Amino acid sequence: MSTAYLTSAYLAPVWYYTKLLSFDKIMVEGFDSYTKQSYRNRCRVAEADGVLSLTIPTEKPDNPKCLMRDVRISDHGHWRHVHWNALVAAYRHSPFFDYYADDFAPFYEHQYTFLWDFNMELCQLVCDLMDLHPDMEATDDYRKTVPNDYRELIHPKNDHRIDSSFLPIPYYQVFREQHGFLPNLSIVDLLFNMGPESLVVLQKSIPSSSVNI
Repeated sequence: MSTAYLTSAYLAPVWYYTKLLSFDKIMVEGFDSYTKQSYRNRCRVAEADGVLSLTIPTEKPDNPKCLMRDVRISDHGHWRHVHWNALVAAYRHSPFFDYYADDFAPFYEHQYTFLWDFNMELCQLVCDLMDLHPDMEATDDYRKTVPNDYRELIHPKNDHRIDSSFLPIPYYQVFREQHGFLPNLSIVDLLFNMGPESLVVLQKSIPSSSVNI
């Protein structure tokens, strides 16, 4: 059985979701030291002006090495309102936004205490909507060395081209005429633009690989 290790992520990029297809089992790391400026609390979407990063504010932990599972979400800046309005502005003209909007809206209406819970429940929703059924499990401790370690590889500062097992194929995007195809955005970009075909796009983005459905 092949196993991959991933971090918890906020509306993770397409790159992340291809791993849910490529491996028999996914271990989601909850015992890593939380770091900002990662996909743990950030996602990237396409808007009229280009790529927009949406960041969930977190409370300053008492311990500088706070575990990811213990990170609390802050209400600073009315971020839920800001993020939802940004998603609406970015995708209201996409083919499937209206179809899925009612599924995502509650996540921006209700208050979550922990970032871990918020991310995991959003991930489960996305998988359900895409008819994707990965075998996912949270880690119960931290191991420095693990097989198929994507925990820090799939990161906003890393170019996805460093991973030869991910080859994003172009798909319809609302602002493609203005910006060209923007690869490896948040999974919601794929979902809102391609709907039920999203899973096919994920499959085609895994070159010469078998997938588990």
